[in-house]
Amino acid sequence: MQMMNIRHAFFAVVIGLGSFVLLFPSIVRSAPYQRPPATESFNLAELEIEPMCPDVDPVWRERQVIEGMLVEASPFCSPDNPADIAAFVKGTNNVSHDTIMETQLAMDAVTKGEDRDGDGDPDVIHLRLEVAELNGFSPDTPEPIPAYSIAPGVQPGFWVFAPKTRGMSTLNFESLQANAYLRAPSPVIRVEQGDTIKITLENTHYLPHTIHFHGVDHPFVNAAGEGNDGVPQTSELPLMPGESRTYEMTPRHAGTMLYHCHVQPHAHIGMGLVGLMVVEENRPSNWVQTLNVGGGHVRHPSVAVKETYDREYDLLYQSVDKTLADKIKIANDARLISKAINRDYNITENPTNYFLLNGRSFPYTLRESLVVVKPNELVKIRMGNAGQDPAYIHSHGHKMTITAYDGAPHNPEAWITRDVYELGPAQRIDLALNTSIDGFHSYGEGIWLLHDHTERAVTTDGMNPGGDVTSIVYESFLGEEGMPLGRGVDLKPYFSKEFYQKEVPVWASFDQENLFGEISKVPDQLRIQPALLAFGVGLLLGGIVIGIRSIMILKRRSKEV
Repeated sequence: MQMMNIRHAFFAVVIGLGSFVLLFPSIVRSAPYQRPPATESFNLAELEIEPMCPDVDPVWRERQVIEGMLVEASPFCSPDNPADIAAFVKGTNNVSHDTIMETQLAMDAVTKGEDRDGDGDPDVIHLRLEVAELNGFSPDTPEPIPAYSIAPGVQPGFWVFAPKTRGMSTLNFESLQANAYLRAPSPVIRVEQGDTIKITLENTHYLPHTIHFHGVDHPFVNAAGEGNDGVPQTSELPLMPGESRTYEMTPRHAGTMLYHCHVQPHAHIGMGLVGLMVVEENRPSNWVQTLNVGGGHVRHPSVAVKETYDREYDLLYQSVDKTLADKIKIANDARLISKAINRDYNITENPTNYFLLNGRSFPYTLRESLVVVKPNELVKIRMGNAGQDPAYIHSHGHKMTITAYDGAPHNPEAWITRDVYELGPAQRIDLALNTSIDGFHSYGEGIWLLHDHTERAVTTDGMNPGGDVTSIVYESFLGEEGMPLGRGVDLKPYFSKEFYQKEVPVWASFDQENLFGEISKVPDQLRIQPALLAFGVGLLLGGIVIGIRSIMILKRRSKEV
């Protein structure tokens, strides 16, 4: 009896093993294993790779004088139009017909008037802004219009303030691409301390809006007794579609501020109706660049900035919830969009998907949002957070000094020098970047990353590299067209929409044979069908269980005896 039980257990194990062995040949001779798309044999030549640096007039990058105004050289691959800079500095009402025709600005976009105090610059500034929609719905085309990409193939919806323009919202009648003024974020507004400032909002949108000047010295009501703070619950009624309103102020305090819409701000700010506003220190002959539209390089710095600094950059960080952004793509009926955003959308239930620097994510940040420097310079950086998440901006290779918080100068004796700069929502800091190569302020020339160290901020909808990554780049590491001369992986795959649609292996720019050849080298006869393998393993385990159970029964009976 005892011997019989031992045999029973032994044969149960053998049956399981035998079943697996007998099935194995049929398993390995089954149909070839189908690998998931992310690891298929991959050919970079099949990608639709955009030019890393689009064609632009090379004259746009040069240092030049237009209308008597100096426009500094641009280090960027995608520079601003120097005619725009001249019009923003001199005023669209004070430039020649030839210059205004080089732009798409309306004649009254930025008007500059009398020099009241006789210090050599205009003291009455009138700026006109419109509201534009980007990547919205059109019944005439399946593509969003006017189109604006934050990264290759990535086009969330936006609302933005934009300078008043003439003509089309697109580049031309053949293109769906938005013109250069219609972009995120809303442009930086620059005014001089003590000047009379009028900002007229012409609501060209289908929903109501206002402007609140965050941190900027302005009266609660204007001279006519009308609301001037932009808050519908306290100051004024929202500005309805087709209406206009003029805000008035004479700022007495210089600093880096904000402006944004205050109608349904949980949604309207997240949609892009926000920008930096800078009040420059008053100086004689201080012709201020009233608008800075684009990647952040200030090509006509103020007199006060030039007294201390060699260059100046504006950096505004944003976070975008695609659940909100994509609601403007559902229809072109304002009632449906209003309901979707103001009633159906719940900001507390949704994460942030896109992280932007000056309206772009990597790799587009390499085209226009670099901080380009030379050794032994002092560079001014104005940095703000227009997103709903805290940002922790980290500078590789450098430690910068914080000289002002939220438009208020910091005591020089208490200046803080560090390599991570914390910015809560709506906060701003002024930074001094010292490029003296002393091992503290700067480690040396190179391409040094500048990014939010919140790890999801270096992704675009979860794909890395992406997000708000840019770099501090020394001119010796910059190519002729303004792109960094990196020594790492090939950047070309990141300039394809397929990468951000998750159709490209993350390391596709590496050697294909070494990284992705292992699975493809396995002969067909050794590729295992998962279902048959599982069946064989199941038989084996079943046999083992039966065998063990038999042994346990045998031992129990032995003790009973």
